[in-house]
Amino acid sequence: MDDFDPLHGTRHAAGRPLAQGLAPRPDGPAARRVNDPAPVVELRRYTLHPGARDTLVDLFEREFVTGQQDAGITLGGRFYDLDDPDRFVWIRSFPDMTRRRRALEAFYTGPVWRAHRDAANATMADSDDVHLLRGPGYTPPPGTAEVTAVLCHPDDPAAFDAYAARHLTPAHALHRTEHAPNDYPLLPVHEGEDVRLWFGPADAAPPPGRARLLRLAPVAPLTPRG
Repeated sequence: MDDFDPLHGTRHAAGRPLAQGLAPRPDGPAARRVNDPAPVVELRRYTLHPGARDTLVDLFEREFVTGQQDAGITLGGRFYDLDDPDRFVWIRSFPDMTRRRRALEAFYTGPVWRAHRDAANATMADSDDVHLLRGPGYTPPPGTAEVTAVLCHPDDPAAFDAYAARHLTPAHALHRTEHAPNDYPLLPVHEGEDVRLWFGPADAAPPPGRARLLRLAPVAPLTPRG
């Protein structure tokens, strides 16, 4: 495993609040694959101010889960980063890019986000570490104590495809970068990168590229009210 190097990818500027103060950018030609059946998935990794993670997780589970679902957003796993006490990781998905934009517009202009935006943003040092992907999404089975994920920048996409064919199964929930322009620029995503994300134990053979292993503990969902 000595060649399984940590990934130090490009980061967006820290400290930018979510969905505030950003000017829209013009769209370019669509780059996504035509008729791609896989959902559009966001892997969102937030760096929080020291000691603020529990505050955000409580607010997220209490208000933002149902608030986003009501706007047409599918929530996947929400996780504590076991190697960073100030990191919160979560996943959400959309049927396609058009419905992603509509759902985000509905949520971030809606009453739930307006009511709790300031409290959420106050916990965050960086909310822009976001990968836009295509894949099945991922929610850990109930009772899961720890989840392993791998985020990889392949050196050679063809070599990675050969690696995936040998070592990954559908249970790994493999995701690939969605290269379409981000048409909701109030929420930045990493651009100009090509990554692969999958879940499950790291294989003894490292993938062909720079990779980072994420050790994650699922957030226990709140008991429904009533």
